[in-house]
Amino acid sequence: MYDVAIIGCGIVGAAAAYELSRYDLRVAVLERENDVAMGATKANSAVIHAGYDPPPGTLTAMLNVEGSRLAGELCERLDVPHRQCGSLVLAFSGEEKRTLELLLQRGIKNGVPGVAMISKEELHEMEPGVSSSAVSALYAPTAMIIDPWEYTLALAETAVRNGAELMLECEVTGIGEIDGGYRLQATGGFVEARTVLNAAGIYADEVHKMAAEPSFEIRPGKGEYCLLDKSEGARVRHVIFQCPTKAGKGVLVAPTMHGNLSIGPDSVAAESPDDVATTAKGLDYVMEAARKSVPGIDTGAVIRNFAGNRARSDRPDFVIEEAKPGFIDLAGIKSPGLSAAPAIAKMAVGMLRDGGLELIEKEGFIGSRTRVRFKALTHGERALLIERDPAYGRVVCRCETITEGEIRDALDAPIPPRSIDAVKRRCGAGMGRCQGGFCGPRVLELLANHYGCDPTEINQDSAGTYVLVSETK
Repeated sequence: MYDVAIIGCGIVGAAAAYELSRYDLRVAVLERENDVAMGATKANSAVIHAGYDPPPGTLTAMLNVEGSRLAGELCERLDVPHRQCGSLVLAFSGEEKRTLELLLQRGIKNGVPGVAMISKEELHEMEPGVSSSAVSALYAPTAMIIDPWEYTLALAETAVRNGAELMLECEVTGIGEIDGGYRLQATGGFVEARTVLNAAGIYADEVHKMAAEPSFEIRPGKGEYCLLDKSEGARVRHVIFQCPTKAGKGVLVAPTMHGNLSIGPDSVAAESPDDVATTAKGLDYVMEAARKSVPGIDTGAVIRNFAGNRARSDRPDFVIEEAKPGFIDLAGIKSPGLSAAPAIAKMAVGMLRDGGLELIEKEGFIGSRTRVRFKALTHGERALLIERDPAYGRVVCRCETITEGEIRDALDAPIPPRSIDAVKRRCGAGMGRCQGGFCGPRVLELLANHYGCDPTEINQDSAGTYVLVSETK
């Protein structure tokens, strides 16, 4: 029997696994997809929010500010790309300026460091490309941009290195009570655990209903994004928001950790939990709204469109509570969930402790990681690396300068990639202007060779997304 079973390995599940792996516990993480970070964590704004937006006194407010602080520490420790670039919320009218003043007061009450109103002159000095119609802005210097996939992977990998067991393609279909805990019916059999953390994202209400009477409902909200080429990556230096509305934080314009420019999202009800299709209407709206903030954006520089679903619930706050003794919901984790995740994990572990789970710190806990990023090295460092291992001298992805050695490192890691896109999320191969048009076949070949399988068995991303059907010649 496991001490803790975590259902779901998005950012919240991975953070919980990382936190629990500090202790002498048997931890299992059950994920329905073939990789970590395949839900909302995969398709979001990639921003660690400062924490001025949530109403004071809410769980969201408390966990956002604390989680943002912890995120910076974790990224340093786990070698996750991040940059504290700060954010600006624009006001285009006197009414919107008054809204920003309310956000300023929220930020102060929530304990957001350095949050302040700035004038039109200060705004345009900081961001010359912002619309001249903007009359002022709210500045939050602690906001960060991040690589959300690698952040989640780093937490999950560290948990696995410290003994947690990750079970991929393991969907939970039933939960029953047994003496001393719970039995989870899952793909391939049963998993028994003394306690359960429900971090199933947009499916959290369905998982909850397997164990307890309904108490909340997840109402997925879809957001569409455009990713622009690196030629637009320096268009802004900060994360640029518009004045928030009841629908959310609005369309942002932000640099990315890979040097691109990201714009989005819109906010519409998803037709289903799996509805991640982009639409002409949604993308047109995103473009128009982004140009309101930054008129000079080159809309012809789009290299990728995508959509993600937020796990919005029928409650105004995060749902973090014990549904039954030993069964804890970590649900309704919409934005700022990416920011709050490490603080949510600490809260969940505290709840398990209060429920009677004995927590003894593990001797020899491995709390850090590093990885090779060939393109970030100097010429001298590259030469030494290639001399030691020629695989780093074979460039697979020319757009992003990703080498065979880096892909091999990913395949040898505690959570190896099982698909072409999983390689992209780990190394960046396929992230560039051609979006894998040149390197995709080589990545597929490396995967097939590593796993000793036929190339037709390799997926583009999730299970069943095969690239090749048969050999033709």
